[in-house]
Amino acid sequence: MTSITIRGLVAGYGQGDILRGVDLDVESGTIACVIGPNGAGKSTVLKAISGLLRCRLGSIAIGETEVVGRSAREVLALGAVHVPQERSLFPLMTVWDNVLIGGHVLKDQRVVRRRADALAERFPLIRERRRDQAGALSGGQQKLIEIARALLLEPKVILMDEPSMGLDPKARHVVFETIRTLNEGGRTVLLVEQNARAGLAVAHRGRSWMRASCGSSGRAETC
Repeated sequence: MTSITIRGLVAGYGQGDILRGVDLDVESGTIACVIGPNGAGKSTVLKAISGLLRCRLGSIAIGETEVVGRSAREVLALGAVHVPQERSLFPLMTVWDNVLIGGHVLKDQRVVRRRADALAERFPLIRERRRDQAGALSGGQQKLIEIARALLLEPKVILMDEPSMGLDPKARHVVFETIRTLNEGGRTVLLVEQNARAGLAVAHRGRSWMRASCGSSGRAETC
């Protein structure tokens, strides 16, 4: 199990800093949920952790390893995967090929196939729809395939950005139960979510992330 520790994080886009002095702790083996309005910098935090966004100042540690300055591929190799808010499946590719592509950084394709077969047992949707184009799946089904694809790398840390976005209540329930199950398997989960009730229901700890929390102190309120 692996923790996430952020201290004094400053990051943003272009000349503008969205995060200014942010501190955040996610204990090993827990689910932490960050809630707040659009534009408060929640997704920016996940991008900074995963190496998709360069940090100007501050530190981010995954376990004992400092990741500021590392590439997204290097962070991935440390066992941290990022499931983005936007739909990230290739809609014209089959469900099976979308799962397999999650192992693109692995050199041994036999390992990729073995892990994909195991995921198909864990997620019956993969087995049932493996030959269908991913674009034919519902929003909730696509999100489950995205999560399954992330698991192909057997991560220690999962960063999830708005997993319930655009889902109906039934699909949302399935997705959050899947997140709970992943955590019970020993993974640390940092969840960004606008649906406060659903996100906090699955989390061990919540943080209310307002614009003020990205100011001089950068300390969000504990829920």
